[in-house]
Amino acid sequence: MKAKVYVTLKPGVLDPQGKAIHHSVELLGFQNILDIRQGKYFEIELNGNLSVSEANDLVSKIANEVLANPVIENYRVEIES
Repeated sequence: MKAKVYVTLKPGVLDPQGKAIHHSVELLGFQNILDIRQGKYFEIELNGNLSVSEANDLVSKIANEVLANPVIENYRVEIES
């Protein structure tokens, strides 16, 4: 079983790395890009003995306590069985 965790900055939180990427993209000639925000992606291999619900609970706890800063970041968990 695999869990995928996507961590992104909350709306309104400044994203200097995203701004730098946006600027670089424009310098390379790409047009019509209004904004770029960066984030983090994690893949977690889980023991197959867990139910999908147990896996989601476990990975959500890990995401909330370790992978994301819930003050400034949102996260989304996807479980693949």
